[in-house]
Amino acid sequence: MTQLHSEEYRRFATALTDARQKAGISQYELADRLKVDQSFISKYESCRRRLDVIEFLQIVQAIGVDYQQVLDPVAQSMKP
Repeated sequence: MTQLHSEEYRRFATALTDARQKAGISQYELADRLKVDQSFISKYESCRRRLDVIEFLQIVQAIGVDYQQVLDPVAQSMKP
C-alpha cells in the first residue's frame, strides 16, 4: 500500500499527466503557474515523487480541471 510505484499510483500520475496535456499546458508552463521548478512536474508525472492532497489540488486548479476528472477514472479502476 505504501509503494511509490503501485499500479494505482501510476494510473493516478498518468491521469494527471493526461489532464495537463489535454489542456495544452507544458510542464514548464505548469511549473511557472505553480511557482516551482519544472523538475517537480517531471518527478510526479514519472512517479519519482508522490503528491500530497494539497499539491494535487493546486495542480488541478493550475491546469483548470475539476479534481474529479482526474480521480474518478482512477477510483473506478480500483473497485473490486
